Amino acid sequence: MSYTTHWLHCVWRTKDNNIILPHKHRPDILAHFREYTKGKSIMLDYINLHKNHVHALINLGKEQSISKVMQLIKGESAHWINNQKFLRVQFSWQDDYYAVSVSPSHIERVRNYIANQDEHHKNMTWEEEVDKFLDKWG
Repeated sequence: MSYTTHWLHCVWRTKDNNIILPHKHRPDILAHFREYTKGKSIMLDYINLHKNHVHALINLGKEQSISKVMQLIKGESAHWINNQKFLRVQFSWQDDYYAVSVSPSHIERVRNYIANQDEHHKNMTWEEEVDKFLDKWG
C-alpha cells in the first residue's frame, strides 16, 4: 500500500477583489466547502474565509494534483454561491491561487494562522499579505 503526504497551504480570492462575501453567510460557505471536499475525497484539514479570500490547509492524495483540486473546489463553490443568491452580482473566484508546501512539523502553526484571519487582517491588507508570502516563499 502506498502512503504519501503533501500538505499545502492554499489561498485564493474573489475575481473582483471588491466583491465581499457577507459575514453572515460565511458559516454556510465554509460548511459547503467541507461537505463538497469530503464527497470528492479531498482531505481538507482546515479552512477559513475572510471577506474576499480563502485560506485552506489541504493534504493531497497520491492521485491528486493541486491544479485539479483547486479547479474542483473553486469552480463548484462559485456555482453553489451563485445558486444560493448570497450576492446581487455574478460571483466567481480569481483564476490564480497561491499554494505552498507545509512541513508536517508546521501544520499546527498553519492551522492557527488560518483560524485567525479576521484578527490578522485588522492590521494587514490582502496585498500586504500576498507580498509577505512572496517575500518569504518566493
